[in-house]
Amino acid sequence: MTEELNMVYDEVKAANNKTVEHYETALMKIRAGKANPSMLQSVMVDYYGSPTPLSQVANVNTMDARTITVQPWEKSMLDEIMRGIINANLGFAPQSNGEGVLISVPPLTEERRRDLVKQAKGEMENAKIGFRNNRKDALDMLKSLKEDGLSEDMMKDGENYIQEVTNTYTKKVEEILVTKERDIMTI
Repeated sequence: MTEELNMVYDEVKAANNKTVEHYETALMKIRAGKANPSMLQSVMVDYYGSPTPLSQVANVNTMDARTITVQPWEKSMLDEIMRGIINANLGFAPQSNGEGVLISVPPLTEERRRDLVKQAKGEMENAKIGFRNNRKDALDMLKSLKEDGLSEDMMKDGENYIQEVTNTYTKKVEEILVTKERDIMTI
């Protein structure tokens, strides 16, 4: 029976790790005013008729704290790259210099910074909802194990352990949010 319990524990941890990864990915999309190549991670470019991630048709780097450079591997892709950046609706105005694309990242206003912090907190709430769903699934698995002969004490210990795991992961996303909030609010 302990083998099945360990399987339930491993499953809830794996699900919570995926939730944390999703949360971190969502936070990467929230820009903190500094240029970062990951800001263009969601940009898709029409590469000879098929939508392709920008990173597969160009080299994306930062020139300084306020400028992102996109160096296409084929010069003929300049217009498509610019169109893809505009269509991604990220609020950037790409400029071509004939060789590549330059994107100037505007400084954030105080109001915009607060909005971004609210957005980050909303993403944290989504992560917490994910943890609660994972906990519910794990507890359901424990109940089915109880029907198969799991003792009352092992059931209680399992519920307590799953709650501890949930609390640990909740603290982890709260710490990630504090770091992101500091990053956003720093001018």
